[in-house]
Amino acid sequence: MAQPEYIGVKDIEGPFILVENVSGVGYGELVDIRDSRGVRRHGQVKSLSEKATLVQVFTGTEELVPNTTKVRFLGKPLEVHLSKYMLGRTFNGLGEPRDGCGEIYGGRRVNINGLPLNPMARQYPRDFIHTGISAIDTLTTLIRGQKLPIFSGNGLPHNQLAVQIATQAKVVGSEEFAVVFAGIGVKHDDAAYFMQELSTRGHSNNIVTFLNLADDPVIERIATPRMALSTAEYLAYELGMHVLVIMTDMTSYCEALRELGVAAGEVPSRKGYPAYLYSDLASLYERAGVVRGREGSVTQIPILTMPNDDITHPIPDLTGFITEGQIVLSRELDAKNIYPPIDILTSLSRLMKDGIGKGYTREDHPSVASQLFASYSRVQEVRSLAGVVGEDELSKTDKSFLAFGRIFEDRFLKQGKEEDREIGYSLDMAWDILGELPTGELTRVSLADIKEHIKKKEQ
Repeated sequence: MAQPEYIGVKDIEGPFILVENVSGVGYGELVDIRDSRGVRRHGQVKSLSEKATLVQVFTGTEELVPNTTKVRFLGKPLEVHLSKYMLGRTFNGLGEPRDGCGEIYGGRRVNINGLPLNPMARQYPRDFIHTGISAIDTLTTLIRGQKLPIFSGNGLPHNQLAVQIATQAKVVGSEEFAVVFAGIGVKHDDAAYFMQELSTRGHSNNIVTFLNLADDPVIERIATPRMALSTAEYLAYELGMHVLVIMTDMTSYCEALRELGVAAGEVPSRKGYPAYLYSDLASLYERAGVVRGREGSVTQIPILTMPNDDITHPIPDLTGFITEGQIVLSRELDAKNIYPPIDILTSLSRLMKDGIGKGYTREDHPSVASQLFASYSRVQEVRSLAGVVGEDELSKTDKSFLAFGRIFEDRFLKQGKEEDREIGYSLDMAWDILGELPTGELTRVSLADIKEHIKKKEQ
């Protein structure tokens, strides 16, 4: 039940207003605020005590005067309007249409904070999700229900990679697949790029887009991923779809948390971020999974830019604790004009082993992936050695590893920004490239597989 209207507030500071002598209000409750001219704006309860209630105003407190500001508590949390007609549409960070196509009708409204998922209701993720990108599908395989972040850096092509995954991803053998794309604190040119590409490439009628711009209110940045995840849960658990959620850039989200924490006078932790950063990120990432008895599933790819390319920074550090691996983009590979610049040796998919092989992708997939990792690791060692003694002084075997490394990067890692490779094509290409090495160096694959897949090379 909505509260009566309060006229006048105790204090206004930054994006917050302080209202005294309020009762019957809950944390996170939505607030209606009006200035002396009757202009309405929304806020959210951020702190409660017996004496006062702290409210965060979404669009800022400019032109609000303490004595004339009117406040009404609405008795409900921030909600998103959910409907099957959201597919193919674009919204802002608060779930309001941004594409000029009008309001969503039908469906229902739900709390964006969602409900905790019972761990006992989870089913172990196993099914392979196709992205069409060789380095991901073959070496850091994405599994349905997994949370697999992408660690990037400023200036690296993570936006292009996000769009490519969003427009190419699918669950093999299932038509009920959707993508929820959330842009958090993105620049205007990036937002225009996302809208253009997502609407013209792939199956745009299966993509729901939320875009929060860099100059939008900070509180909207906090709401955007929760809007996206609530939409994904609705599509997955009520409409039976397999949903991939791509969120970029989670660093903008964490910086918004820090900004709001400082404004609210909270005690900071590492590098000024709030002490609850871990639990806050976990409340988002843990909304991915496969629920026993439900047809749909939610898979997450959060993307974050590492400040100063520091993988030990609190944001990637805590993200790595919560998620099941990471895909790391390399500035060195990007400088070589290799797209996508995925550093496979620092990348990892912890659920990969249970979602590939016979019955999932192809029987030879696990051994091929292991051999590629081992061989490319040896390439790095040989390159270091060549930097000391010179390439001419290397053994014949070492020179073959250098040749393998060049071909692996130029043919396997490197692909077009709209190139969609099937997993069988990627595995066949891997065998072809492994044929550049002496058979005696292929210690991770069976002799039978070598004879079957590399016989032409041996002849």
